Amino acid sequence: MRQLKIATQITNRDSQAVEKYLQEISKIGMITPEEETILAQKIKMGDQRALERLTTANLRFVVSVAKQYQHQGLSLSDLINEGNLGLIKAAQRFDETKGFKFISYAVWWIRQSILQALAEQGRLVRLPQNKIGTYNKANKAYMAFEQEHEREPSTEELSEILEMSETEINNIFQSNTRHTSLDAPV
Repeated sequence: MRQLKIATQITNRDSQAVEKYLQEISKIGMITPEEETILAQKIKMGDQRALERLTTANLRFVVSVAKQYQHQGLSLSDLINEGNLGLIKAAQRFDETKGFKFISYAVWWIRQSILQALAEQGRLVRLPQNKIGTYNKANKAYMAFEQEHEREPSTEELSEILEMSETEINNIFQSNTRHTSLDAPV
């Protein structure tokens, strides 16, 4: 199996607040599947302490999801905050009788909250959610190709992988360009 190559730093811990937060959540204990079920039942009955316990036990997972969306227009702390809102929503809606682990259910809510925040706050001009989803899919294919072949893919290669025209590929990447200052050197 090939070794994963990481070209850039995954976590930017420049912020003292984020560093402190990561230290604090690392101290929180995990819960067992049985505890998860009991907490979910208590949450349905309106127990706020159970809601707090279930969410705090899963805060580390939110951070791991938030890190996947770094450098897309929001700071890591903002991404974590949005993910935590999704985690709370998932805890309030979780049905333990379906037989799934809580975190399997919560990941969708966490990602949706983060993606929604990126769509609304991450750019000067808001792009529709489906455009952002298409960009993320294309970017994932781009990065996978680059990882496998150790070079950047051509538009033609991406076109074949994603089953889109080269024009569509170009439009996807052009629509996602970030704003720059008019005073910035060319």
